[in-house]
Amino acid sequence: MNAPRRDRIPLRQRKADWWTGAKRWSRLWYLRLMRQNSSPRNLAAAMALGMFIGAMPIMPFQSVVVVALAFAFRVNKLAAWLATCYSNAATMVPFYFFLFKVGRAVTGVEGVTFDASRLEMEQLINAGWDLFLVMFAGGLAVGIPATVATYFLSLFIIRRYRQRRAIRLLRKKTLG
Repeated sequence: MNAPRRDRIPLRQRKADWWTGAKRWSRLWYLRLMRQNSSPRNLAAAMALGMFIGAMPIMPFQSVVVVALAFAFRVNKLAAWLATCYSNAATMVPFYFFLFKVGRAVTGVEGVTFDASRLEMEQLINAGWDLFLVMFAGGLAVGIPATVATYFLSLFIIRRYRQRRAIRLLRKKTLG
């Protein structure tokens, strides 16, 4: 039997299918991360590193930078990379605008404007170092507290998940 054509599937069902797929994809990566063969501290440090690099206005280089730093700091590469995924091409314009606003508030630099049509790295640098430095300052102001919060929150979540999983497996062994 042939699958129904996409244009014949009601929009409500397509939205539900998209949402279900997104939830399944998120759960897959969550479980993959939690089951990594790394200590909770290593995973939490990797998540914190990824959160920090994700806050920097270096969009096309984030993956390369975070994996290189993960090698240097000897933390989990997958966890570090996954933690940068909140900052991506789909969220770039609002995120960079947010970094710009925070950076301008922190540095007090006036006369620098944000142009959403010129967000490629080369265009940012050509727009002037002032704009890049304002956004970089915003990235630091956002990234440092987010890094600290991410470390402690993810350490708590990872330890809790592993403790509950160990209890669940122990019960399964003793009862089964």
